Amino acid sequence: MHISLTAELESRVKAKVESGLYNNASEVIREALRFMDTHEDWIHEVKLARLREQLKVGTDQLDRGEGIAIESKSALSSLFDGVKD
Repeated sequence: MHISLTAELESRVKAKVESGLYNNASEVIREALRFMDTHEDWIHEVKLARLREQLKVGTDQLDRGEGIAIESKSALSSLFDGVKD
């Protein structure tokens, strides 16, 4: 496999190898990919926790009778018209 790096990234990889923490550039890249995977897993967990919090708020509102009935597709569409992505 061949990869291309910007001059800045290549310099950073070389600096990591020169620091003695890694034996070669491949080790640096493998460690960076493992870190990326861990970071993505963490972000997924944070998003899931936030979704669970929002669901709890919604179910609590429903339990208190604060829900609204949606009777049609157009009513559902109008509910989301003001929602930002």
